[in-house]
Amino acid sequence: MSDGAVPIDRRMLEALVCPLTHAPLSYDAERQELVSKAAHLAYPIRGGIPIMLESEARALE
Repeated sequence: MSDGAVPIDRRMLEALVCPLTHAPLSYDAERQELVSKAAHLAYPIRGGIPIMLESEARALE
């Protein structure tokens, strides 16, 4: 990956859920985020590690 993004393990992604709603997350590879449509939040992935904190999440429009 030329933008410095670290590949994410698909099995790990399937095991993760939104910490607020416990709903499934979708992976946005371009933005390096895990998206919770239920909570309207996008959790960043930094250095291959999902940051599953509400305070670090980006609100979705």
